[in-house]
Amino acid sequence: MDRVRTVNRLIFLFSVLATGAVAGAFVWLLLFLINTGISFIWDRVPTYLGSLYPVIACVVGGVVIGLFLKRYGPYPEDMRTVMATVKRDGRYGYDKLGRMSVGAILPLVFGGSIGPEAGLVGVIAAICTWVGDRLKRFGNDFRELSEIGVYAALSAIFTAPLYGFAEGVGGRRVEGGDVPQLSKIMRIVVYVAAIAGAMLTFLTLSHHIGGGLSLPRYTDIGYGADEFIWLIPMALVGALAGWLFCVLDVLFAVVSDRMTDRPVLKATLAGLLLGSCGMFLPFTMFAGEVQAEELNEMWMTMSVTILFLTGFVKITVTALCVNMGWRGGHFFPVIFSGISIGYGMSMILGVDPVFCVCAVTAATVGASMRKPLAAVLILFLCFPFHSVLILAVGAVIGAYLPLPRSIRDRMHNSDAE
Repeated sequence: MDRVRTVNRLIFLFSVLATGAVAGAFVWLLLFLINTGISFIWDRVPTYLGSLYPVIACVVGGVVIGLFLKRYGPYPEDMRTVMATVKRDGRYGYDKLGRMSVGAILPLVFGGSIGPEAGLVGVIAAICTWVGDRLKRFGNDFRELSEIGVYAALSAIFTAPLYGFAEGVGGRRVEGGDVPQLSKIMRIVVYVAAIAGAMLTFLTLSHHIGGGLSLPRYTDIGYGADEFIWLIPMALVGALAGWLFCVLDVLFAVVSDRMTDRPVLKATLAGLLLGSCGMFLPFTMFAGEVQAEELNEMWMTMSVTILFLTGFVKITVTALCVNMGWRGGHFFPVIFSGISIGYGMSMILGVDPVFCVCAVTAATVGASMRKPLAAVLILFLCFPFHSVLILAVGAVIGAYLPLPRSIRDRMHNSDAE
């Protein structure tokens, strides 16, 4: 019996490593397809059209997205819903895998100011559930593959293993008589194996073939009295941007609820507004990871007004998109908004730009997530470990900046659902 149990455990660990690799490979594949679609729509086709192209493309995209939603329903589901389902049920349905994949790709290739994480997590959870169902004859432990795959995918998407590890190991286990109850040590081993498989596969494919995500990596942060004097004021400005996202997210959700039976109109209207903003502020479109690299090269040629407008308008457009049919996440656009506003603050205050970007971005992400630890772990994607104090101060200020009670109550109700 012990020998059989040991063999099953070894098979389970191998399956976990393979599941992580599958998650990483599928994340890479979807991102590769998204980048290919963006290149075709935004690099090749515009040569035949004029300056109104952003509006034309986004309106066409809105119509396509709206028709897709009308035909197939609201896919993909947002990341909180997917993760809550996996934690509650120990699985995520894979019968709609095709439409989930298409629903994740469409808004991004048409220039939506959204992140890819929501669609990718749903697809990965479905694939990992399918794998677990195929292998459940080896034991109930395999039912944990859905949850494991989700956090492995998160680590691959953000290239931030600590975030996926902390969320996974600290996550609530599914309750039920036939659901496995892994020990804490075993869960740690399992998540390390899954995240290693996901990240190694994702990074290998990105390096040798291309694709993936490319948020900038900042290393040279200037520390001095001038910087720390302005740390809290800078964090408050960033927190205001994240606060604005939370408020607008709820307000646009209310508008969307009143237009529930008009998915085509909602998505087309969002496309019109997105394209109109993109004509005057091009960086307000797309997820923001590529645009952040471009902004790093040219921010000194931009005015303070344009930098601030870009950051705050992108916050607004992202809240609009995610609630009006352009379904996706908000992490990457919010990070970009923080970077843009941070550069604007550096111009105003005359202090180290990377310090400003770090403080403002941490506060913006912290305010939008309301989870300071998760915000810090995600932002290690962009900033070095020795910036942890700046990240922590910014994220805490952002997370605890009070929201109006009506907004807070609706957010809590949404999380509970």
